Formats: sequence, structure tokens, C-alpha cells
Amino acid sequence: MIRLEDLLIFVSAADNGSLSAAARQHDITPAVASAAMKRLESELGACLLTRSTRSLRLTPDGERYLQYARNTLAEVNAGRDAVAHGRRIVGGNLSLSVPSDLGRNLMCQWLDEFQSLHPAVTLQVRISDRVADMFRQPVDVAIRYSAPEDSSLVALPLAPDNRRVACASPDYLARHGRPRTPADLRQHNCLRYLLSDTLHTRWSFIKEGVLSHVAVNGDRVCDDGEMVHRWAANGHGIAYKSRLDVLADLRSGRLETVLDDYDGENAPLNLVCTHRRMLSPTVTALRELLVERIGRYMAAR
Repeated sequence: MIRLEDLLIFVSAADNGSLSAAARQHDITPAVASAAMKRLESELGACLLTRSTRSLRLTPDGERYLQYARNTLAEVNAGRDAVAHGRRIVGGNLSLSVPSDLGRNLMCQWLDEFQSLHPAVTLQVRISDRVADMFRQPVDVAIRYSAPEDSSLVALPLAPDNRRVACASPDYLARHGRPRTPADLRQHNCLRYLLSDTLHTRWSFIKEGVLSHVAVNGDRVCDDGEMVHRWAANGHGIAYKSRLDVLADLRSGRLETVLDDYDGENAPLNLVCTHRRMLSPTVTALRELLVERIGRYMAAR
């Protein structure tokens, strides 16, 4: 395989008329420069330079190859400049994975606003509660609840103080009563959630620093968080949801929280990517907008 550094030495030697001058220009020894030329000529199966103790000149093959070498180096530099320029502007393609409930009911309007502010951005949005494999799937960034299990991923907070809440419709609570302790949930129809083929049947609560768990049951299970949300709002049982997801219904009275003396488990919302190099101006601008909009939304009355 032809090395770019070997091309660079060849072009410099041709421009300077000397391999030693090319070596000085790139701060390497003449022996290293000579080795670079030998590698390049071996790869091409041709002699490019005729060298003597006093002079250097291009062979006919060298004359023919020189422009190709210049063009290759120019393309590499142009590509580097394009990437550097792209990392300074808000624009280009961005693939985003978003949870179903959050994506359809809140994120949709915030992404519309983001694109109106930055019309050079093209979004590809994947709405799913399945955790995307960011190393195998074409996803640039993901919006996820809780910290990623893979410690190699970078997680930047969007709503670090978000928690889960147990909630139900006023109609359901009027018919079945209001649980007073987590243990009372065993007597209720709990709307359970299936995430990546794992059924979440154990709900956690904290009171005065004491953590308690309760195994819940019910007649409905779904792998879509928005469906669980709708079941709760339509009076079919108690859901254990991110407060961010159900906040509009809590404010309107369509849902009510239960077990208000207890804190639900932490459900911080994060923006996740595979490496800090992924934090382009576009991703940074999106995160800044989401932090501001989520903060304003949760603080509103």
C-alpha cells in the first residue's frame, strides 16, 4: 500500500531537486527520505528518480507519476479542510435515536424548532424504545434515559434530576382506590414495560433514604412507552413512567401521581454518543437547545 508520507517526500524531492532538501523540509534524515523513495518505487514497480551525488532528476515514469502524486495530496488536504470546516458549522446530516413517548410527544416539537434555527441540518430520527447499538447501527447520537450500560459511551446530561413517578387516571383511582405504600401496588393493575426483551416488574421507591422494591403484576405489557402512557391515561391501571413523559397529563389532571411520600427511581435523560469527537457544532447546538427547552418545560407551572 502506498503511504501518503512517501508521496510527500517524492513531491518535495521533485520540487527541490534534491532528496536531502526534501528530508530537511520535513525534518527527517536523508536515510529516512531515501527509504521512503525506495518503498514508493517498490510499490509502483518503477524507478521515479535518477540520483547521483550532485543531482536528482525525474525519470519518464517519474514525470508521468508526479501529477498523480500532487493530485492525491491535494485531495487529502481538501478532505481534511472539509472536515475541519464541517466541525465549525451547524449543518449536515444527523442521525438521532429517541425513545417513543418522549420523541412523539415532546422531542418532535423541539426538533422542529432546532431545524428552523439551523436549516442546513438534515435529521434522520429513529423512534424506538429499543436501545440502539451505536457501534453497529447508523446512529450519531441517542437520547436515552439512565446512564448507558456500556461505559465506553459518552453521556451528556439533558435532564439529570428527572425521576420516575407512579401515576394513574382519576377514573382508575376512583374505582380502585389510591395506594398508600409501594406494597399496596400488589393489589393494583400495574401497566408493565418491556425494554429490550426484559420485562420490568420490579418498581423501586425511596423514602427517608430507605430504598424499597415491589414486584408488580397486571394484565397489560408493552415494549412501547407511549402505549403504556396511553393505557394509564385511559384508566387501565397504574404506570411507572418518567416524569418528563407524563408531565403534561399531570398538569392537565388527566393523570395523577400516587405514592407522593416516596421518590421514584432516578431516570436522568442523557445525550449519548460513541466518542467526544462526535460532539460537532451541530450536536453541541442540539444539546444546548434541548437542555434549555427541557429545563423550561419542567419548571413551568
